Amino acid sequence: MMRIFNFCAGPATLPLPVLEKAREELLDFNGSGMSVMEISHRSAAFDEVAERSEACLRRLLSIPDDYAVLFLAGGATAQFAHVPLNLATADRPGAYVVNGSWSKKAFAIAQRMGLAHLAASSEASGFKTIPPQADWDVNDSHAYLHYVSNETISGVQFRQPPQVAPTLVSDMSSDILSRPVDVSRFGAIYAGAQKNIGQAGITLLIVRQDLLRDLPADVPDLSSWKAEHQKGSRLNTPPTFAWYIAGLVFEWLEAQGGVERMAELNQHKADTLYRYLDQSGFYLNDIPPGFRSHMNVPFKITDESLHGRFVAAAEAAGLSSLKGHRSVGGMRASIYNAMPIEGIEALIGFMAEFERQSG
Repeated sequence: MMRIFNFCAGPATLPLPVLEKAREELLDFNGSGMSVMEISHRSAAFDEVAERSEACLRRLLSIPDDYAVLFLAGGATAQFAHVPLNLATADRPGAYVVNGSWSKKAFAIAQRMGLAHLAASSEASGFKTIPPQADWDVNDSHAYLHYVSNETISGVQFRQPPQVAPTLVSDMSSDILSRPVDVSRFGAIYAGAQKNIGQAGITLLIVRQDLLRDLPADVPDLSSWKAEHQKGSRLNTPPTFAWYIAGLVFEWLEAQGGVERMAELNQHKADTLYRYLDQSGFYLNDIPPGFRSHMNVPFKITDESLHGRFVAAAEAAGLSSLKGHRSVGGMRASIYNAMPIEGIEALIGFMAEFERQSG
């Protein structure tokens, strides 16, 4: 069996033990004679999947008892609308920090609904920094402050959650479970699964239960966090296999030493790659060090005409999906939890050889 190093921003590489466990159970889950994809989402067998995955996640993130944990369909993008629907009102909009493409999209959707206020934006800098908090236009008249903790396209990451008066809401799609986070500081955290949680198709939502409320009658039930919570995330048929995979990933993370150990490994991986980029006159990452992502590392070659050849040669060498996002070009290495240090070392070795051959 050949396994390459997959640097895709998402769907991203998964831990090999998780894939092997899923393969082992694919035809006969837990002695049921059926695949987990075939069992009813309302069966006792799936109840066990749901309960084990939630319990493991709660341990990993030390989630307080007064927070609900939901596993939802629709991707994190669906929550761009569900956050304002569930938390904001016309006279108490949500405040948004726009520090990259995804936060810009979240703000645009809430703005279209008449439920958004722009607190700050770094778009003028090309999304290479995070606006200084002292310059944010936000106060306790806003229902919440929304920010994206890690922007996958520009490679910019918040080092710590902001300190603000309104309820904090964060899209943590690309760095959840990569480091410890004090959940009690947030009203809501949401994350698409296809980076550090598991396969595409399911979205995690952690929300303080006092924020769950009845929505107007014209809002569909599937947009209501309260309705989903009351039905145990099974208001309709959920993406059961993706939920099962998420549970396996949680168990793998716990076996590795939890998010504290992941933070150490991710720091080491990121430092190793940035150190190489910074000493090179051939490659360039132009994000200021204080804002650099530990999950997504964009870079360019000073001679940009070489980008296409670099990506093609990397693919041939078993280093997949290094092409940068179409909006910014260049290359991007996504180095989530499941990417081992050996992948970083292989990438750096290839980069050095490509530079030698191109010189």
